[in-house]
Amino acid sequence: MKKSVRLYIEGIVQGLFFRSFIKENAERYNVKGFVRNLEDGRVEVFLEGGIDDVNKMIELSKKGPKHSQVKKVQLKPERFQDFKSFKILHI
Repeated sequence: MKKSVRLYIEGIVQGLFFRSFIKENAERYNVKGFVRNLEDGRVEVFLEGGIDDVNKMIELSKKGPKHSQVKKVQLKPERFQDFKSFKILHI
Protein backbone atom coordinates (compact mmCIF):
# COMPACT_ATOMS: atom_id res chain seq x y z
CA MET A 1 0.00 0.00 0.00
CA LYS A 2 1.13 3.51 -0.80
CA LYS A 3 0.81 6.63 1.33
CA SER A 4 1.19 10.34 0.51
CA VAL A 5 1.39 13.18 3.02
CA ARG A 6 2.40 16.82 3.15
CA LEU A 7 4.14 18.08 6.28
CA TYR A 8 4.57 21.65 7.45
CA ILE A 9 7.37 21.77 10.01
CA GLU A 10 7.74 24.72 12.38
CA GLY A 11 10.57 25.67 14.71
CA ILE A 12 14.27 26.30 14.17
CA VAL A 13 14.46 24.30 10.96
CA GLN A 14 16.04 26.50 8.28
CA GLY A 15 19.78 26.91 7.76
CA LEU A 16 20.60 23.73 9.71
CA PHE A 17 20.84 21.16 6.91
CA PHE A 18 17.22 20.17 7.57
CA ARG A 19 16.43 19.76 3.88
CA SER A 20 19.55 17.64 3.28
CA PHE A 21 18.68 15.51 6.32
CA ILE A 22 15.20 14.87 4.92
CA LYS A 23 16.51 14.08 1.42
CA GLU A 24 19.16 11.64 2.66
CA ASN A 25 16.63 9.75 4.77
CA ALA A 26 14.01 9.76 2.01
CA GLU A 27 16.52 8.15 -0.32
CA ARG A 28 17.45 5.62 2.39
CA TYR A 29 13.78 4.62 2.78
CA ASN A 30 12.95 4.86 -0.94
CA VAL A 31 10.44 7.66 -0.34
CA LYS A 32 9.75 10.11 -3.18
CA GLY A 33 8.62 13.74 -3.16
CA PHE A 34 10.26 17.02 -2.20
CA VAL A 35 11.36 19.32 0.60
CA ARG A 36 11.61 23.11 0.53
CA ASN A 37 11.95 26.10 2.81
CA LEU A 38 8.94 28.40 2.95
CA GLU A 39 9.18 32.18 3.24
CA ASP A 40 7.44 32.12 6.64
CA GLY A 41 10.27 30.07 8.20
CA ARG A 42 8.59 26.67 7.97
CA VAL A 43 9.79 23.68 5.95
CA GLU A 44 7.34 21.90 3.65
CA VAL A 45 7.86 18.19 2.94
CA PHE A 46 5.86 16.04 0.51
CA LEU A 47 6.37 12.32 1.07
CA GLU A 48 5.03 9.35 -0.84
CA GLY A 49 5.91 5.70 -0.81
CA GLY A 50 5.20 2.56 1.18
CA ILE A 51 3.18 3.13 4.36
CA ASP A 52 5.92 1.97 6.75
CA ASP A 53 8.61 4.01 4.98
CA VAL A 54 6.50 7.19 4.94
CA ASN A 55 5.67 6.69 8.62
CA LYS A 56 9.42 6.39 9.40
CA MET A 57 10.00 9.66 7.54
CA ILE A 58 7.22 11.39 9.49
CA GLU A 59 8.89 10.36 12.76
CA LEU A 60 12.31 11.53 11.53
CA SER A 61 10.78 14.85 10.47
CA LYS A 62 9.49 15.38 14.02
CA LYS A 63 13.08 15.12 15.31
CA GLY A 64 15.14 16.68 12.53
CA PRO A 65 18.94 16.85 12.36
CA LYS A 66 21.18 17.52 15.35
CA HIS A 67 20.83 21.31 15.81
CA SER A 68 17.24 21.78 14.66
CA GLN A 69 14.39 22.39 17.09
CA VAL A 70 11.10 21.10 15.72
CA LYS A 71 8.21 22.74 17.56
CA LYS A 72 5.21 21.59 15.49
CA VAL A 73 4.50 19.27 12.56
CA GLN A 74 1.23 19.71 10.69
CA LEU A 75 0.33 16.62 8.66
CA LYS A 76 -2.05 16.69 5.71
CA PRO A 77 -3.01 13.53 3.75
CA GLU A 78 -2.48 13.95 0.00
CA ARG A 79 -3.41 12.22 -3.23
CA PHE A 80 -0.64 9.95 -4.61
CA GLN A 81 1.23 11.82 -7.36
CA ASP A 82 3.79 9.18 -8.46
CA PHE A 83 6.97 11.22 -7.98
CA LYS A 84 10.03 9.53 -9.52
CA SER A 85 12.64 10.89 -7.09
CA PHE A 86 13.12 13.04 -4.01
CA LYS A 87 14.24 16.63 -4.59
CA ILE A 88 15.21 19.70 -2.64
CA LEU A 89 13.23 22.58 -4.15
CA HIS A 90 14.14 26.25 -3.93
CA ILE A 91 11.62 29.08 -3.70
